[in-house]
Amino acid sequence: MPLRSDSLGAWLFAACAILAALAVRFAFVGVLPTGTAFAAFIPAVILVTYFSGMWPALATMAVSTIAGWHFFLPALSSQDFGDWAFNFGPFLAICAVAVPIILFIRVTLDELDRERMKSAALAEQREVLFRELQHRVANNLAIVSALLNLQRASVSDENARQALSEAATRLALIAKIQRRLHDPSGYQFGAFVEDLARDVLEASGARNIVCLVSAADAKIDEDKLVPLALIVTELISNALEHGFAGRQSGTIRIDLTPRDDRFMLTVADDGNGLPPSFSVDEASSMGLRIVQSLAQQLNGRLTMENDRGAISRLDFQR
Repeated sequence: MPLRSDSLGAWLFAACAILAALAVRFAFVGVLPTGTAFAAFIPAVILVTYFSGMWPALATMAVSTIAGWHFFLPALSSQDFGDWAFNFGPFLAICAVAVPIILFIRVTLDELDRERMKSAALAEQREVLFRELQHRVANNLAIVSALLNLQRASVSDENARQALSEAATRLALIAKIQRRLHDPSGYQFGAFVEDLARDVLEASGARNIVCLVSAADAKIDEDKLVPLALIVTELISNALEHGFAGRQSGTIRIDLTPRDDRFMLTVADDGNGLPPSFSVDEASSMGLRIVQSLAQQLNGRLTMENDRGAISRLDFQR
């Protein structure tokens, strides 16, 4: 990791690099060919340039020049100038090319790191704001649900009371869904639906009705989870209200199966079944009309039929 050029660590690294280069060059005295007096110092300059920055790199070049000339070249004189230039020239040329390039790379990488950190901070801030927004939406929905329940107490018409009760229940459910969808711990669809089913069963007082969920490896986009959860809830409520009317126990099975680019959601019960003349397209129930509307949002189609009870199938696009 590159160091700040004005830090003590950067200068210590430069000093260690010079000493290491000097030790390596001494180790190869008499072995390296002519013209390599500065050979061991080139890697030192390159490493210091990258890890320590410009000023330690320039200092390393200066010290390397002095050390190479003092220890590995004869005293500079007119007759030795060609030998001195033959050694120092390549060292100077390589450093003159390598140092600016490495400094440019270092500056570019530093800028990328700063931008990456800035992007990460902005992403985290957006995530916090988004979660706060979802939390406030869920709270507002819960408040509206409570207000509807209060309003129901002042209404005498039974149909109106029932409508207000159902609306309050649906809003409360949507509030719960909002909170669960954006839980930082994440979710699995099977566990998500199991929680919803448990809420519906507890709210209805159906203690002896069992709900079994199977959704192996099913990954649903978040924008589809809310309508899908509402569909599952309405179908469970419909089974409890009609399929198990007058019955003390039963089983509801919920399956979600991937099929190519689509999903098949199945909600089946072993209850009383559907009336002989029942048609889901002609159903007048508010709950089923809501399910039909939500199915269209998912680009799906809902079918219902009898099969040892009622079975509902929703084929929708992933």
